[in-house]
Amino acid sequence: MIVLLFIVLFLLVGFGFSIWSAMGVSGVAYILLRGDVSLRVIMSQLVGGVDSNTLFAIPFFIFAGNLMNHSGITRRLADFADFFVGRFRAGMAYVSIVVSVIMAGVSGSAVADASSVSSVLHPIMKKRGYEDTFAASINSSSAVIGPIIPPSIPMIIIGVISGISIGRLFLGGLIPGLLMAVILWVVATVHSKRKNYPVADHEISFSKFLTVLKDTFLALLAPLFVISGVVFGFVTIVEVSALTIIYVLFLSLVVYRSITWKKLYETFKYTAIFSSSIMIIFAVVGIYQYIVASEHLGGQLSTLVETLNLGPNAFLAFTTVFFLLMGCILDAVPVMLIFFPILLPIALNLGIDPTHFGVIVVLNLMIGLLTPPIGALLFIQTKIANIPFNVLVRAIWPYTLALIGVLLLITYVPELVLWFPNLVF
Repeated sequence: MIVLLFIVLFLLVGFGFSIWSAMGVSGVAYILLRGDVSLRVIMSQLVGGVDSNTLFAIPFFIFAGNLMNHSGITRRLADFADFFVGRFRAGMAYVSIVVSVIMAGVSGSAVADASSVSSVLHPIMKKRGYEDTFAASINSSSAVIGPIIPPSIPMIIIGVISGISIGRLFLGGLIPGLLMAVILWVVATVHSKRKNYPVADHEISFSKFLTVLKDTFLALLAPLFVISGVVFGFVTIVEVSALTIIYVLFLSLVVYRSITWKKLYETFKYTAIFSSSIMIIFAVVGIYQYIVASEHLGGQLSTLVETLNLGPNAFLAFTTVFFLLMGCILDAVPVMLIFFPILLPIALNLGIDPTHFGVIVVLNLMIGLLTPPIGALLFIQTKIANIPFNVLVRAIWPYTLALIGVLLLITYVPELVLWFPNLVF
């Protein structure tokens, strides 16, 4: 009967239901059809899904990222990156990658990074002679770095639902995130040379460097502020997210004086709406988690793995394919909330490190943001670049394959994930 539950879920999503409403309708219908559960259970599960203080960090980091964009800090970071790498043939692609890495250290959200970075860089890239499809491809694929390099909203979610150290998860994403930047850099270089994109004429001087550094130095400290606070245990993840807002507000209102009260209100409004869309998923997933537990789905999957005699490598291959497929048809948050707690005990029984497994799952699902039919990053870029969805899907496949290559590398070379966490913790 539980198979029917997921069939109904996929059908509702296919008919255009939002993910939270599809999960809510299918989950409540399943419980009512069973007839042996009180309606009070539904309410308690809805409340229990969001009953975690750590979840406060999610809207805080989203707000910090949006504030950097609306206050012009993202543009300053782009100018900083442009000074160093903008003069090369694929210069603006490199700028997109570098800015995404820096922004990753503040917002932790691929969608937020894609919206902010692309809205700043795409008009510049078009003006410098880059094709819309190339600009949209590199901007969307580099945004995937956001949830891998700390802080990471998906890794906060993984930590909340599993008890895995969020600090270890954060550090586990450092090397994979940098590897993603390197491989995207290589693909963009090859593409730019093949297309013979123009080389920008840049003034390179020490005085210009001092001007750019003066304009961006305090903004560049924001990611270091976030990462060091969590890693060295000075503050909790919620506290550092709140302090990050205070720091970015200080830059916006006092140092740069680059945001109006109207813009500040719009930032609050957007953050509230976007954060609510995430929190309501947490609530309805509580119903699914109850159903999964009551139907003993975890035990059934464990038995299946034992029956198939899957070793660690085969199990990792299975989960990689599974989460890549799930990322294509569902939003990342419900997939993590439903399936990660089921598969984690199996991974532990096979001797797979939980931090390693968590980072693998997050990267799997973030790549799903680049794949149809859901592909949230693709939809964002089609609006910014004003190009058809199917055109962008055809253009972005080399970047998606490159990121899958990084995924396979970190899956079967766990030291790439675990070296930093084991060094610090």
